[in-house]
Order: sequence, then C-alpha cells, then structure tokens
Amino acid sequence: MCNLYSHTSNRSAIAAMVRDIKRIQSGLDNLEPQPGIFPDYPAPIVRNTPEGRELAKVRWGLPSSQKALYDAASRRADKLRAKGKDVDFDELLKMEPDSGTTNVRNIFNGTRWNSHWNRWMGVENRCVVPFTSFSEFDNTFEDGKKKGDTWFAFDESRPLAFFAGVWVKDWTSVRKVKTGLETTDLFGFLTCQPNDVVGSIHMKAMPVILTEPDEIETWLTAPKEEAIKLQRPLPDGVLEIVAVGKKQDQAA
Repeated sequence: MCNLYSHTSNRSAIAAMVRDIKRIQSGLDNLEPQPGIFPDYPAPIVRNTPEGRELAKVRWGLPSSQKALYDAASRRADKLRAKGKDVDFDELLKMEPDSGTTNVRNIFNGTRWNSHWNRWMGVENRCVVPFTSFSEFDNTFEDGKKKGDTWFAFDESRPLAFFAGVWVKDWTSVRKVKTGLETTDLFGFLTCQPNDVVGSIHMKAMPVILTEPDEIETWLTAPKEEAIKLQRPLPDGVLEIVAVGKKQDQAA
C-alpha cells in the first residue's frame, strides 16, 4: 500500500488539469511543496462540494470500518479484563483510536458493493489528489540494510498527476489518544493491481492514477458504475524509479 507520497507542483498546474475549480480554501493562495506526505498529514485535494469544486487541504486517512474498530476495542478490553479491570465497552469502543485508512481497494467485486465504502462512492464524496511521486517500501537488502522507500514518478522531472480519491466531511473520531475526539474532514485514495514497474517492488497494489483531464472529469462526475472502471493499473512500462532510500522526494 502507498503510505508516503509527495506533491511539489503548484496551484496553477492543478487548475490546468482539473476543470472548473470554483473555490480555493482560505490560506491556500500559495501551495508550498510537500516532498514527504505521511498518513494523517494535511494535503491538497480537489473535492466536489455543494458549492462546486474546491481546492482544499484535508487530513489523509479515511474512517476505518466498524468491524476493524470493534475488533481492536475487543482486544483492548480483553487485555484490561485480564488485568482485573472493569471495562465499559461502549465507552472503550467510542474512544478507540482510528489513525485512518489511507488506501481503498475492495469497493466492488463485480456484483456487490462494499457496504463501508459504498456510502461514499457518490459524486459528492469524490476528489482527486495531486502528486508528483509516490513511495513503496522495498524490504530487500543492499549492503546489509533494507533499501527502504522506493519512489516512483513518470520521469525524473516528476510531472503532476492525480490519485482517484474519496473524501468525508466532518467525521468525529479519535485519531490520536492524546487529542481525544476530533471532528475533521478526511480523504483517501483508491488502489488496484500494480503494473510491472511498481510490482517489481510491491506486488500487492499501486494507487489508481489519473493522467488526463478527461479521466479526472469522469472520476469527478460519472455515476459510480462508470467511475469504478478507472480502478485499474497504469500500463506496463509506465512510471520509473526516481529515488531510493529517502523519506522525502523532489526533483533536483
């Protein structure tokens, strides 16, 4: 899964690719480079809103499923009970930390929509996520240590492209224990089978990448049955490795 990417482009380049942006979130007049974007970081997206498309910064990591949180809270409750402590399970579940789900894969199996993700597959919850490179972790060793983060881009210049994303408004959860309950907007992006370039490092998945304005327009406007057809890998041979072993990436 992709848990690290970069965006070092600018607002004008985004507007040239995404049609009809109506609003710019306050404070985004200058979009600073982000050479290392990690889960739970705020990052730029272009989202559909009732007032039209908006360029905004939103936290990365969609709500996890109720089952995942229930299972995590149950494990924590069992540990507390084993220590002889009383457990208010409803309160424990309410306060169960959810750091978020960054990548979304199993949305539609050909006949049935996943109930957790389907509620956010309407046009109103669609977004695109600008990026210039993304990383997958390479667990193989070189000179006695893991190669680590391997960065992919279309070429050494790191041209702008977009992930197909989903966003959720005003979600209340515990992202971190120390901050408690928070209400915030969240986003994540779709993944799919990898092409040969990404698959040489990470065999399970790659982000769903949109490279043309028409693809972006389809993702932001089409019915879900049409939009989900974009959940496919780039052709083999597209993308290249542009950096290895760094936690941040940007063109020289």
